[in-house]
Amino acid sequence: SQAIQSSQLPFCVKAGVQVDSELVSAFNEFKLKKSSRYIIAKMNEDNTKVILEKNAPKSATWEDFKKDLPANDCRYGVFDLEFEMAGGDGLRAKLVFVLWSPDGARIKSKMLYTSTKKDIRQSLVGITNEVQATDASEIDYQTVLEKVMKDTK
Repeated sequence: SQAIQSSQLPFCVKAGVQVDSELVSAFNEFKLKKSSRYIIAKMNEDNTKVILEKNAPKSATWEDFKKDLPANDCRYGVFDLEFEMAGGDGLRAKLVFVLWSPDGARIKSKMLYTSTKKDIRQSLVGITNEVQATDASEIDYQTVLEKVMKDTK
């Protein structure tokens, strides 16, 4: 077999998992054009590449996002969270990265998603907040909003 040079894999992560260029392109459009509310990504079937699973319309809500996360498998998500700052400071928008690793997911899946998280985030430039969740209470809208507002100046 022929060795692959690391320069041939522009979006490669440590566990040997690539970030699909279609995912990076969709994320960049999502970030720059504000054309979607959120994106969800997952590992492909042979766990070699992170691929785009869903690109939700701008009309989608946080509740829609939560419903799109499977009960027994891991996912990466990025949500365009818009909120009002206290004291009339105006409308803000932050990209929130979510590592969804539910208690019911297989251990191998949890380990793979967790070990590649940092590299995925580096491929998706411009994310300012992160949430790691193992159950629905950890991605409750109010909980996430309070965390994001606390981190926003």
